[in-house]
Amino acid sequence: MAGHQDAVTVAAGRTVLQGILGIPDGGETNGVVLFAHGSGSSRHSPRNRHVAKLLRRGGLATLLIDLLTTAEEAIDARTGHLRFDIDLLARRLVAATDWLGAEPDTRGLRIGYFGASTGAGAALVAATERPEVVGAIVSRGGRPDLAGPALARVKAPTLLIVGGHDLPVIRMNREALAQLRAEARLEIVPGATHLFEEPGALDEVERLAADWFERHL
Repeated sequence: MAGHQDAVTVAAGRTVLQGILGIPDGGETNGVVLFAHGSGSSRHSPRNRHVAKLLRRGGLATLLIDLLTTAEEAIDARTGHLRFDIDLLARRLVAATDWLGAEPDTRGLRIGYFGASTGAGAALVAATERPEVVGAIVSRGGRPDLAGPALARVKAPTLLIVGGHDLPVIRMNREALAQLRAEARLEIVPGATHLFEEPGALDEVERLAADWFERHL
């Protein structure tokens, strides 16, 4: 079983964010993974929901959350600028992190971040704001370079996963890896493109992510 899921709302300042909190069925919950979606994605992303389901089967709770409101998503669809507002996205991730720390089902659990695209840059920045609770980060096809100077301050073990055919993003991830001072690794999935839509590619992402979170959370 992959546990039960509930729609939740998270206050981030004056903004209310929509999310889906998933709790594993039975046994001990080993940690919680907060998903930082990338450009044009949401809590309904089939790829991230698939990853979240696998993590819950491994005993991890999950929180899939929209870092932009519906109105902001409409603006971003026209301008494309909010998805690159890393400070804004990171602040909202921090708010979601604090919410998890107060929620009865997740209070006291170590938190992992799973970031995709620009969400990965925001996750790395947010991790520097809550180093005492963020225990691991996984980036899928992410833009860790967007974290800028925050990279050197990240304390959480970080796994960067990139598709073998996603050449520009491989370069960006290698440059970011060189700036990380925490335990970090770059995994390149052969034959995969940016969205890991090729047969077996997403399965490999899931395996790598689950292993990383299980080891560090």
